[in-house]
Amino acid sequence: MNPPMRCNGPQGITRRNMLQVGAIGALNLGLPRLLAASERAKVSGQTAKADSCILVFLNGGPSHLDTWDMKPDEPKETRSEFKPIATSLSGVQVCEHLPRLAKMLSHCTLVRSVHHDQVAHAPAVYTALTGVKSNIRAGIMGAKPTDHPAIGSVVGLQRPNRSALLPYVVMPYLTAEGAGGPPQPGFLGGWYGSTHDPLLVLHSGKGDGFTLPALTLGTGMNGERVRERRALLDRLGQTGLPVRNGQAQEMDSLQAKACDLLTSTAAQRAFQLDEEPTKLREAYGRNIYGQSLLLARRLVEAGTRLACVSWAPNANATWDTHGGNFTKLKNELLPPFDAGITALLSDLLERGLLERTLVVVMGEIGRTPQINNGAGRDHWGFCYSVLFAGGGMKPGLVYGASDKRGAFPSSNPVGAADVIATIYHSLGIPADLEIHDRLGRPLPLVPGGAPVMELFS
Repeated sequence: MNPPMRCNGPQGITRRNMLQVGAIGALNLGLPRLLAASERAKVSGQTAKADSCILVFLNGGPSHLDTWDMKPDEPKETRSEFKPIATSLSGVQVCEHLPRLAKMLSHCTLVRSVHHDQVAHAPAVYTALTGVKSNIRAGIMGAKPTDHPAIGSVVGLQRPNRSALLPYVVMPYLTAEGAGGPPQPGFLGGWYGSTHDPLLVLHSGKGDGFTLPALTLGTGMNGERVRERRALLDRLGQTGLPVRNGQAQEMDSLQAKACDLLTSTAAQRAFQLDEEPTKLREAYGRNIYGQSLLLARRLVEAGTRLACVSWAPNANATWDTHGGNFTKLKNELLPPFDAGITALLSDLLERGLLERTLVVVMGEIGRTPQINNGAGRDHWGFCYSVLFAGGGMKPGLVYGASDKRGAFPSSNPVGAADVIATIYHSLGIPADLEIHDRLGRPLPLVPGGAPVMELFS
């Protein structure tokens, strides 16, 4: 069995290689169906401020009180151990462990008054990523085919890309709801169908490398069986017999396009991180998240509509700081985040891409004002912060505020649905768009959400 494609490998995949491994039917993710969905898509008539979006999802819930919205005058029971530092925005401070990003804040738009009422990870992730309130309050909740479609799934349908790359990519994890748990809701196509799921670019398990599971041969397939199948198809084609009906011919065409997608120069180059200068790769950080941010830039540069970096293999693995919050943030989480996100913003700026690329940094929740007995902070969805940059956003704006403890919005509250509606507005998709589920029932794209127009220039 052939190994999965490694994004950092020195060689790409040729069209000949793809034909040798038996065409696209052996692939796990059904690329022809993905392309068929794109061909049926209709682009919205709304003027887009951004052509693409990089969504940096700090899965697990980063503490807004120890990063973006510090409360240095509060008592020690709630006050962060970190010191606030000045930023490039006059009068605006952030955590001392974000020194690089502090200098870039004038290019960003910070919203400090985002809120919803979900506290468990999976319901909160679903709400934060779709704008749709979950009716499950707690417990294990995995992705389901009845879920509301993910942002990338909607964008891929409403604004299909014209490049050779898939419109929606998730990396370096399809985050699980706890170690060994099911994939979280909010990342997949839901009732749009699996044809609108993202292309997964996953951590290889070694260093900062990736694999593409979509290029792994399906169960029961091996090289010899694939060659036999391909040879049989070739012989049938040479007979001139009408062995294809209209639907099959369409599938043949889509298979050819899928092959082109995976063998095109643009596709191959996008995944070849070794083409980047060593100095730039090091600036992003030689860790899986830093390299995911770099890959996200390469993907949107090549035409991907939405590249999502989910910053955790499972919901409890990184930003879920119930215990040792300050130690973990200081030593493990904030340094690579600060380096990676600053390198991304600087890179986009230098390449002239930031104006037409919306960057969104958020988690599904914030953390409690009260510090618990384990020197940690617990789940808190009633107030958290979201950082935007590019995509028509007003740079240097701090919108909304939390109360003195950082517990609830005190001005300009922004709901989770409003955040999603704002993302759609930037990408040229009306937030009040009516979409239809598998039964043909009309549903609002973002129930109860409206774009925050004050955030745009």
